Amino acid sequence: MKNRTKLIVLTCFLICTILLFLGYDLKGNLEYILSRRFIRLATMILVGTSVGISAIIFQTITGNRILTPSIMGYESIFILFQTLIVFFLGDSALQTISQEKNFFFAVTLMLLFSLIMYLLVFHNQQRNMFHLLLIGMVMGALFQSLSQFMHILIDPNEFSVIQNFMFVSFSKMNTKLLGIAAVTLLIALIYLWRLMPYLDVLKLGRDQAINLGIHYNRLIKQLLLLISLMVSVSTALVGPITFLGILVSNITYELLKTHKHRTMLVFCAMLSCLCLVLGQFLIEHVLKFSTTVSIVINFIGAIYFMFLLWKARKIIR
Repeated sequence: MKNRTKLIVLTCFLICTILLFLGYDLKGNLEYILSRRFIRLATMILVGTSVGISAIIFQTITGNRILTPSIMGYESIFILFQTLIVFFLGDSALQTISQEKNFFFAVTLMLLFSLIMYLLVFHNQQRNMFHLLLIGMVMGALFQSLSQFMHILIDPNEFSVIQNFMFVSFSKMNTKLLGIAAVTLLIALIYLWRLMPYLDVLKLGRDQAINLGIHYNRLIKQLLLLISLMVSVSTALVGPITFLGILVSNITYELLKTHKHRTMLVFCAMLSCLCLVLGQFLIEHVLKFSTTVSIVINFIGAIYFMFLLWKARKIIR
């Protein structure tokens, strides 16, 4: 089956799943129910697109299929930021700082973090992506430890406010925040489209990309900023989703067998949206909210992650 055919089949599956999610078991006030479902659907599409595309780009620049942007500490710094707000302002933090301002500050902080990480690593020509990943892991662990330390100090009622940001939820109904996130993602995708030909060359590796005329360091800086933008969109909307990127990106690689990023990014984004919409439908109508979609995705993604490690170990042997 050709890649174009696979893309058409996936599109049909996604459309059918969306119609099923919107139209299943409609009772009562249809206008109210449909409006809430459309908001949840828009949120899932934004999050799925952000997670899928950012995972593919990050794996391209690192040359590793089992890594996602979460290893850089983006999600940890978001949780630390929310913890600091509640720690200093108490349970009135949400009344003091609106979600729109919270989103703006979180995005700005992640962009600054990406820029600082780039300057720390790539100002020295002898350093490479492995140094960047190592520093990102250390900084992520540091941010997580600081957050956990403050979680112990704050009041349990205040900690419940932080928990809203720590776990994935598609019930956050803020149309203003949804609009800001959509515009932010659209700007990132438009800029990414200009860099698409360079991604195909970057897939060959650092040395080959430089030999073919790519300004490697500048391209990595631009891609890191785009990744931080997309991660901030998904994390600020619903919370951190750790294993979704690994799951959908590697399924994309297995199904497409291509190095063209235009095809891979579109396919991966649609596959990610399909996983979220189908998962949310099963959670609401089959499992009756007995669990959350993030738990199911992380469980399946963790199993698939261990399979990838086992497969890589077998190839090395």
